[in-house]
Amino acid sequence: MEQRHLGRTGLRVSRIGLGTLTWGRDTGEHDAAQQLKAFWDAGGTLVDTADVYGGGEAEYLLGQLVERLVPRRDLVIATKAGSVLDPVRRYDGSRGHLLAALDASLQRLGTDYVDLWQVHGFDPHTPLEETLQALDIAVGSGRARYAGVSGFCGWQLARAATWQLAAPGSRTRLAGTQLEYSLLQRGVEREVLPAALDLGVGLLPSSPLGRGVLTGKYRHATPADSRGASERLAAFVEPYLDDSATRIVEAVATAADGLAASPLEVALAWVRDRPGVAAPIVGARNAQQLTQALSVEGLSLPDEIRRALDDVSAPVHRYPDQDWSTL
Repeated sequence: MEQRHLGRTGLRVSRIGLGTLTWGRDTGEHDAAQQLKAFWDAGGTLVDTADVYGGGEAEYLLGQLVERLVPRRDLVIATKAGSVLDPVRRYDGSRGHLLAALDASLQRLGTDYVDLWQVHGFDPHTPLEETLQALDIAVGSGRARYAGVSGFCGWQLARAATWQLAAPGSRTRLAGTQLEYSLLQRGVEREVLPAALDLGVGLLPSSPLGRGVLTGKYRHATPADSRGASERLAAFVEPYLDDSATRIVEAVATAADGLAASPLEVALAWVRDRPGVAAPIVGARNAQQLTQALSVEGLSLPDEIRRALDDVSAPVHRYPDQDWSTL
């Protein structure tokens, strides 16, 4: 699998990442082991997790599988900290919480360091400089090799990345930012992606298949074993089942027919090759699903198909994003 630099850093990652959101919850040890082995066999290196995935079980499960199945040195392990179950706040970006969470993550993962440590979300109750200092401490102590953020909007990313760049050598530049990005969700193109491109921060798209909708599985009905049929996850899928999404999914299916490929491959290839994207993070229920996603490595979309998909999924960006002279 092709390797890419994450942002303007020396960290190289596989251009498809393996997500572990469901590990330890819906995905057990057997399926997780099969996924990790299939991913590694295909040349994949980037494995993304978080301290809250499965209540910590995702990290623990990954830690149990590393070395037993895959050499630690062959993986780029990325995890996150800061998301909390608190009635008052969603994120805790305090230095104390973040560093304690990192130590707990390392223990669950069974490793001395993570390759990429990410702040899971912006905490409006903590000074941003304090949050970012935790990243500097983590990298300075060797517990993290690189640092990034997740869930930051445009101004938050720009402020954080600029602060880190203001003192080169003493502050750790942000390597990556993780946000949802797909043909069904192009909101990052409004402000986040321009900021990331300008500041040299690589984008790690989550839900690159539109929460599964872009695979085409919901075109005619809701499969009984899908997220859309799950009482717990149906609300997660529902926003992408409207008429606008249907038009985009049909365009993807038409393109797939013309390329003798699957809708999954077309949708994933589109986001993988967008400017600023380092590696879409793909989550799968089992190794068979993951193998289907990994088959995208051999597909590059022709320019005319890419432009057609750009047009059919184009978000509405008006004032002040357009050239003011045209308004």
